[in-house]
Amino acid sequence: MIPTKPHAALLASPGLGHLIPMVELANRLVTHHGFHVTIFVVTMEPTASNNPNNNLLPKQPYRSPTLYNLVVLPYVDSSAQMSPTDKIMTRLAIMMRGYVPSLQAELGSMEHNPTLLVVDLFGTEFLSLADEFDMVKYVYIPSNAWFLAMTICVPLLDKQVKHVGPLNIPGCKRVEYDDILDPVFDPENKDYDEYVRIALDLGTADGVLVNTWKQLESKTLFSLKNNKILREIFNKRVYPVGPLVRPVRPECLGGELLEWLDDQPKESVLYVSFGSGGTLSSQQTTELAWGLEMSQQRFIWVLRPPIEHDGAGALFHAMDGQDQIVSQYLPRGFLTRTHNLGKVIPMWAPQTEVLAHKSIGGFLSHCGWNSTLESLVNGVPIIAWPLYAEQNMNAALVEEELGVSIRPKVLPTKGVVGREEIKKMIIKVMEDDDGIKMRVRAKEVQKYAKETFTIEGSALKSFSEIANTCEKKLTDQRAKATK
Repeated sequence: MIPTKPHAALLASPGLGHLIPMVELANRLVTHHGFHVTIFVVTMEPTASNNPNNNLLPKQPYRSPTLYNLVVLPYVDSSAQMSPTDKIMTRLAIMMRGYVPSLQAELGSMEHNPTLLVVDLFGTEFLSLADEFDMVKYVYIPSNAWFLAMTICVPLLDKQVKHVGPLNIPGCKRVEYDDILDPVFDPENKDYDEYVRIALDLGTADGVLVNTWKQLESKTLFSLKNNKILREIFNKRVYPVGPLVRPVRPECLGGELLEWLDDQPKESVLYVSFGSGGTLSSQQTTELAWGLEMSQQRFIWVLRPPIEHDGAGALFHAMDGQDQIVSQYLPRGFLTRTHNLGKVIPMWAPQTEVLAHKSIGGFLSHCGWNSTLESLVNGVPIIAWPLYAEQNMNAALVEEELGVSIRPKVLPTKGVVGREEIKKMIIKVMEDDDGIKMRVRAKEVQKYAKETFTIEGSALKSFSEIANTCEKKLTDQRAKATK
């Protein structure tokens, strides 16, 4: 039977930080625009493709088999193509490259071609499959428009000259040297070549989806659409589709954690978490523990085992089954001394639900964009602790443009943040007048976020345009099928 509604094939690169935005995009396409959706998942471990409960796949709150079909592509071992010195971007690009034949086979086995292919930043080499199977093709960047603007400008840099200053983006806020993505620093690094390739691949898509909204980044979005220089570099449509975040499900909190949060005063608890990939060194973990204790503020801390010299350690190191006795990573007596102040939770917590609770008054975060959005849509100010990828840019955006965050004087990627500075930052956000002002501004951002899916909101307009484009493609596919 010829399909009567558009079918979107979404491809998520490895890691929950990439998968969750695709799941929320799928939910929006299905529930509000009548799409049929298949999500193809790439994993980093061979067990993931055989075990539906593997931690690399969405936990129960994310799964909705009645809304979309989730297909885990058979594991492809790319380790022989990698060297021990390869960094995140190179490793993910190599992993993804190995799955092109797998997705090609999956698409070829379908009775009818999907209408739409959506890949993320690390899946741009799959865009050629959309041409092969007569599909609309988009890249979904689950980050901000400022990051997109920087990315499309990177190929213009002189590869022979190592970048040593701020990066000027036509019509947009410039990126300071310390905030520039690592690959831009060193054109001799393999990450640089992969990043430039990705930037050039973006121009082969029919458009780019970005997890942001008009009121959050009005200047950047305007420039991507209207700035003459930027349009000469990149002339494709940019769709602000955000904020796409996982909806709150209070039942995910569990009895004990919910009861503890309910007992705390309003906006009195600092939530501390570094996302699905972030890790700290042993020394930094110790300093953070002392800073929390010395601040005497209530807290929830999601604690992982330390990994030395790798802020993204949890991305590539399986941590399931790690010893849950968290005291071994903390100063002696810490749990005893702080048992009336806070809770230390090993490995994972239901972050969306925690941030939505009325007792949360601040978020010490790695500033991954998913986490940043979850904080903003709940009106929670941020202590920014960027660790890898574009997180320095995210931290600069929420601090300098939105005024809802502070950052340590020493970048966590450059050195150890000491306990005294940590204490001062926590007190500033949770108690001082500056923290009150940040909280007010965060509530304003929250208000704008709620408006973006209304009739005049930028997200609704973007999704309506995407749906119309796919309906036209479906009509074309149906006409070809009946010839």
